[in-house]
Amino acid sequence: MVFNTGAALLDAIVLAVVSHDAEGTYGYKITQDVRQAIDISESTLYPVLRRLQKDGCLETYDMEYAGRNRRYYRITDAGTAQLNLYMSEWKIYSSKISKLFEGSERT
Repeated sequence: MVFNTGAALLDAIVLAVVSHDAEGTYGYKITQDVRQAIDISESTLYPVLRRLQKDGCLETYDMEYAGRNRRYYRITDAGTAQLNLYMSEWKIYSSKISKLFEGSERT
């Protein structure tokens, strides 16, 4: 993608992905889901997950999988509120950008 992804947009995308599963999801799956929209490496994703956890938007728990512990991330009430804010801001932002693009198509 030719457009840079800022921290707020990346936070919004990660919160949206994690919110799809009420029981939570794990890092590798989050990476794969986020990659449907943007190119991201796991080394980029994990600091985002830690920041969102520190900010109270995500909580974690460990569960055994195939003999190893797997860390799961679940959205909190604060995370849901932040995601709702991001979604409303995104609608306004993307609408304004779309209007600019549509206006540039005039001949």
